[in-house]
Formats: sequence, structure tokens, C-alpha cells
Amino acid sequence: MSKSGKPRLTWFDANRVMAAIGVVLIHSTTDFAGRPFPDASAGERFVPVFLRSIAEFSGSEMFFFFSLFLMAMRVDRHRPPYRSAIATQAERLLIPFAFWTVFYAFFRLVKADAFGYVPYYLEQLSHWQTWLAFFLLGKSQYHMHFLPTLFALFLFFPVMRLAMRYPILGVSLFATLGAMNHAHAWIWSLDIDSLVREYLIRIVKVCGYVGYGFAAFALYGLWKDGIPRGESKLIRRGAFYFASIAYIATLPFFGYALLNGEWGIRAGWDYYGHFLMPLFMFSLFLGGQYLTWSPRWSKLAKYTFGVYLVHPMVIDLYDIAAVKSGLAAIMSPTVIVVSRFVLVMPAAVLLAIAIGRFKPVAWTIGLGPAPWNWSRLPPAQQA
Repeated sequence: MSKSGKPRLTWFDANRVMAAIGVVLIHSTTDFAGRPFPDASAGERFVPVFLRSIAEFSGSEMFFFFSLFLMAMRVDRHRPPYRSAIATQAERLLIPFAFWTVFYAFFRLVKADAFGYVPYYLEQLSHWQTWLAFFLLGKSQYHMHFLPTLFALFLFFPVMRLAMRYPILGVSLFATLGAMNHAHAWIWSLDIDSLVREYLIRIVKVCGYVGYGFAAFALYGLWKDGIPRGESKLIRRGAFYFASIAYIATLPFFGYALLNGEWGIRAGWDYYGHFLMPLFMFSLFLGGQYLTWSPRWSKLAKYTFGVYLVHPMVIDLYDIAAVKSGLAAIMSPTVIVVSRFVLVMPAAVLLAIAIGRFKPVAWTIGLGPAPWNWSRLPPAQQA
């Protein structure tokens, strides 16, 4: 127990670790072009598609959810002025984002060289619109969208505070996701420039994802007031049921991928099943707050941000090695997916730990102050 009498947030740290595992598994379950193995048979695709469906119990949206829960905690405890709070988040998120954006912009040349599309990629890099999309949309790599989107969500934290005072507003997530889905369908139907469309899609997505903030702030308010052990058990049981129903709702999406070798369009209940899953999974962990959690979860949790940031690099290195060695041609989709995850997951963790222990770059994964703040540290910490 913490000094305040509440269970320690080890359950929360366990959620973070599982979310990181889920994201790495999601990105490990495709072929070398990010597709569900279209040249394989449905039987050969079964394991990759099944693992993908399991991985999405804790995907990238989960990172938004627990980041917003932490934001609720900081806002409640420190009551920062709006400008100060946003400045702090800009330093924590956008500066590492800028570093990794430049890194991945050029690291992708390694894979481009291995797969033979260097001229095409260099031609893209020569356009200012490409770099603008890198820094505004996070398009330098497929996972980089998280940081600018999360920062944009933080801009709405004064509105999210309503849910801390009135937890019933947490259910507004259903409405914001519905509005987002409706608007996105219309935007995709427009005959406009593809990059303009992506900007519009992202703006609408940020507005829709504010619903995650309402839900996270609402759950924080309930947790702060205290959820008894018996009610926590009820929450855990209910969350397990709703997560199961959400998974069932996503089966048509994964069934289409299994039968056709293409990713379909999330529409209807498979859309809601996917995007409501973070709420149910977070509630599942919250409902387990009184369970006995190993302190190792907390030790690993501090590296989850780093794992999220570095794992695409490790995946690319795996893909390059598999293709260059000729192993990719003889491996089945199941072997590719399983071996990729088994190798990439621990490698990403070890790389994150190594970066975190090296002071000059630890700040790039949120584990230390940026270089311009080193002079403010106590002398013992400047060494």
C-alpha cells in the first residue's frame, strides 16, 4: 500500500508493460510490407492473423489511455496553469519526437537500400511537404504518430477535467468515437489531395480521441475517491466480459484479413470493438488493483516508452537480415511472425535499457533531463 492508503500503481505499470508487448506483437504480425501475407493461403495466414487479433487487446490506443490517466493525476495533484502544463508536455513529448523523427527519416534509408527503393525514398525526402508531414503527422515511421497526437490531446485537458468532477461523462467516449467514424467516412469519400486528406483525418481523430481523455479522467476520479476491494472485483469481472464482447465484434475484420489477405475497413461494431478495447482493458487492470503484483512490473514499465520508440528499428533490422540471408523465402508466415516477435521484443527492451542508462541520450526515451537542463541538476547528478 502507498502512504495515502491506496494500492500502489503496480497494476497500472503492468498495464503499460502489456500495452508495449501488444504494440510490438501487432507490428510483428505482417509480412515485410505490412500486409497480412496476401500470397499465402488462408491456412498459412491463420496464426499471424490470430496473433494480431490477440495483440490488439493492448495496442497503441492503450498508450493514449494510460498517458491521459497520468495527465489526470498530474493535473489533480499539482493544478498547473494551462500554459505551464502544456510547456512541460511539449518538452517531454515534442523534443524526443523531433529527435526520433530525424532519426527514422534517415534510418529508413537502410531498409530502402535493402529492399531496392532508395531513389524513390530520396525523391520523397527532397520535398518540403514530406518533412512537414513527418513533423506534424509523425509519418517518418508508422508508430511516430503517437507523440504529436498525444500532445494535441493534452491541449484539451481543461475540458477533460469535467469528467473528473462528473464521471458519467466518461461514457461520452462512445459518442466521440461515433462522430469520428462518421466524419472519417465522409472525408475518405472526398476527391482531394491525399496529404490534405491525412491532415483532415488527423484533426478529426484528435477530436474523437478526446473521448479517451474523458474516460481516463473519469476513471481517475473514481480511483482517487477510492474503489473498495469488492467493487474492484466486480469491475474486473465486468471489464473481462466487455473486453470479450469487443473482441467478438472485431472478428469480421480479422476474418476478412484471413480469407482475403488484405486489411479491411473497420466499420460498424468491429470499429467500436477495436476502439473501445482500451477502456475495457484499462478497467480490467484497474479492477485488479488489489491483486498481488510483482514489483518487476514497475521496473519494466519505465522502459515502455523506449520500447515503443525503438521497436520499429529492431523490426526493420530483422526484416533486412531475413531477406538478405534468403531465409525469408523459405520461412512460413507463422515462422516469420513468431521468430520476429521472439527476437524483437527482448532486443527492444534491452536497447531501451541501454539507452536509459546512457545519460547523453536517455532523455530521448523520457528517462532523463534534456542536455540543456543538465546544469540545473545537483552536482552529484551532473557526473
